[in-house]
Amino acid sequence: MLLEDKVSIISGVGPGLGQELAYVFAREGGHVVLAARTESKLREVEANIKKEWPQARTLVCPTDISDAGQTARLVEATVAEFGRIDVLVNSAYVPPPFAMFDSADLDDWRAAFEITVFGTLQLTQAVVPAMRQAGRGSIVFVNSMIQKKPLPAQAGYAIEKGALAVAARMLAKELGPHGIRVNTTYMGWMWGPPVESYVEGAVAAGRSREEVMAEITRDIPLGFVPDDADCANAVAFLASDLAKVITGAELNVNGGEVML
Repeated sequence: MLLEDKVSIISGVGPGLGQELAYVFAREGGHVVLAARTESKLREVEANIKKEWPQARTLVCPTDISDAGQTARLVEATVAEFGRIDVLVNSAYVPPPFAMFDSADLDDWRAAFEITVFGTLQLTQAVVPAMRQAGRGSIVFVNSMIQKKPLPAQAGYAIEKGALAVAARMLAKELGPHGIRVNTTYMGWMWGPPVESYVEGAVAAGRSREEVMAEITRDIPLGFVPDDADCANAVAFLASDLAKVITGAELNVNGGEVML
């Protein structure tokens, strides 16, 4: 198993990729700390893990990563329960409302940046002391192909994800001497609740399912929308010891839609 006995904090555990990350990490033998703002969702994911992978230990920590106190409590609770932190997966994000730049409300961008950028960096900073003390650790930033493949009305989202891409490279350089690896995955379309809702909405508006799916997959060389769980597998690889010599890497996990 890729992550046997590794203790992993996963932020942004919610519908879609967030919950699949938790399931894949548990399936691969890890112990999972579930972090997000909605406790009911975390409890649901925890119950599913206990049913399918009873060997995996879990810890539910409702956390708003933009709150320094809550972030500190998350890290303290993890160390108290497990004695260490082996992996951090930065999956939490809030995109600003889609809008063309010339009409965008920059206050909306600031609010989203507070969570996606500063909240993520705050959590990352909080786990570093425990990883440094252990002399090892793996941090994976879940990013988006949007900042490599610009689309109209999504500048705010792309810019906040772009900031995290730069942060990951800088941290890989700074934290490498302490045995801490930092890598990034670039996700695209992922088949799960969010994309399913998008497709169902388009169908309800009068478009055919075939037309919608053809539009989505047009630029994906593999010809299908990658599944959330398959995308989570790539994160598990980077978190694992199979990737022990990989740091500062940027891995495209989007069916080939972006190859840069």
